[in-house]
Amino acid sequence: MDNQRLILFFSLAAVLFLIYESWIQDYGQPVITPTTLAQPQSAISQTSATEIPTTATTALVADAAMSETANETLITVETDVLKLEISPRGGTIRNAWLLGYAITPEHPDEHLQLLKSVPPNMFITQSGLIGNDAGLLPTHEAVFQSAAPSYRLESNQEQLDVVFTWRHDSGIEVQKHYLFTRGSYLIRVQQVVTNSGASALTAREYNQLQRTEFNDPYQSRFVNSYTGGVYYSPEDKYKKIAFEEMTTAKLDRAVTDGWLAMIQHYFMAAWIPPRATQETFYTNVLNNSRYIIGKYSPVVSIAPQMSYTFENQLFIGPKLPDTLADVAPGLDLVVDYGWLTIIAQPIHWVLNAIHALVGNWGWAIIFLTILIKLAFYKLSETSYKSMANMRQLTPRLQALKDRYGDDKQRLNQAMMEMYKTEKINPLGGCLPILIQIPVFIALYWVLLESVEMRQAPFMLWLNNLSAPDQYFVLPLIMGVSMFVQQKLNPAPPDPIQAKVMMSLPFVFTVFFAFFPSGLVLYWTVNNLLSIAQQWHITRNIEQAAAKHKR
Repeated sequence: MDNQRLILFFSLAAVLFLIYESWIQDYGQPVITPTTLAQPQSAISQTSATEIPTTATTALVADAAMSETANETLITVETDVLKLEISPRGGTIRNAWLLGYAITPEHPDEHLQLLKSVPPNMFITQSGLIGNDAGLLPTHEAVFQSAAPSYRLESNQEQLDVVFTWRHDSGIEVQKHYLFTRGSYLIRVQQVVTNSGASALTAREYNQLQRTEFNDPYQSRFVNSYTGGVYYSPEDKYKKIAFEEMTTAKLDRAVTDGWLAMIQHYFMAAWIPPRATQETFYTNVLNNSRYIIGKYSPVVSIAPQMSYTFENQLFIGPKLPDTLADVAPGLDLVVDYGWLTIIAQPIHWVLNAIHALVGNWGWAIIFLTILIKLAFYKLSETSYKSMANMRQLTPRLQALKDRYGDDKQRLNQAMMEMYKTEKINPLGGCLPILIQIPVFIALYWVLLESVEMRQAPFMLWLNNLSAPDQYFVLPLIMGVSMFVQQKLNPAPPDPIQAKVMMSLPFVFTVFFAFFPSGLVLYWTVNNLLSIAQQWHITRNIEQAAAKHKR
């Protein structure tokens, strides 16, 4: 009965894991109190009149600026994949909509808003320049001028250049360029500084992302995904910086060939600095509720009558691994599969390849499940043969239990002798199951984290694989399949254990009723394939046993 105990343990562990994930999402975040916060610091702290400041940029006056400019005229920019609203104050991207993604599948014309200038879910990008003399260079509070009130990438254009200009009486001019490319969520950002003055100008650039806590009213409470800051460096690789961590310790890290981002389920915004340039990454917290991750460049000296261009890339869009991998090293790691990434990434690649052939994510999940089942066919066969042989012994095991009653020692000895006589290993089905568990968990995270699954239709009533089945049909089918599978397994001699095992299909049905239907589809197909394989093996063994008795 050790196989039954293993299945029971794994099933209960899975349920407890899901409960824990849900609890962490709802109650696991520590309460942030003012006493835990570092005092807000000025965006640009001036250390002296001749020294470029090295402190991180954060906006002490951000709250006032946001309210004062709430009714300002924003510059609209629209490409084939993005719609942005950019403020003349600092050239800050205050609002951004992803035109290829709807809020809900029922209203495809209501585009998802990723960047948003006001709470809840406030999320903006900021950039600016700081120098040795306050006011000589524009921060994200300076007011720029735009040549036009709106810009659109026309059908005959491949690129669109949106320019904001700032000038100082001393002869310094800064042009902030946002260069958009057709079909791309990657924006090339340039700050071109022209020094027409009589003396050299020292400057450094900063870029940052600012946001509040994220709440998605459309996400199932049983699906927990990370929202917060992340960064990448060749030394540290992929690092998360949760919001609560930003309140207790500020990041101050020199990084070359890295990037930083704010991520949420399915979507992200990231600053990617130029390669081979060391920049300083930082974090900060404003007003106990606004979290900032950003970077600033090394000091640059610009001679009179000369220009210098600060260059970066800004990504605003979905977490598509193949796209992100081409943007910067390690950027695809924002699609976070956890410690099973090494298994999950090939699974995602195969899933994408199948979808390219069949054109439907539901069928892609089904065919992927079949391929995984075929890959583990021999291992599963070993497990099911062990279960089938144990099933043959069930009446004899029950007779031993009746004979020895509560004498556990003699009962165990008799059972071991029977296993030895019949040449059955009671643990024969354990190893195959244990080997498959990491693959199943990796596939779970692939289906959970893949933006391709978001609002993907399948067939009939299943029009959104990232949302629960609204009619609960698929979870019921899954529950029935689990019940049938339990009937094919040998019944535990312990009545209490038998009742617990038979309750699992009901427990899983209730839990899976609130899970994304793509996950339930995978589990259901896997159960049906397991039933077919187990029934075939059990029937063959029973037929062989019947012939042997004759």
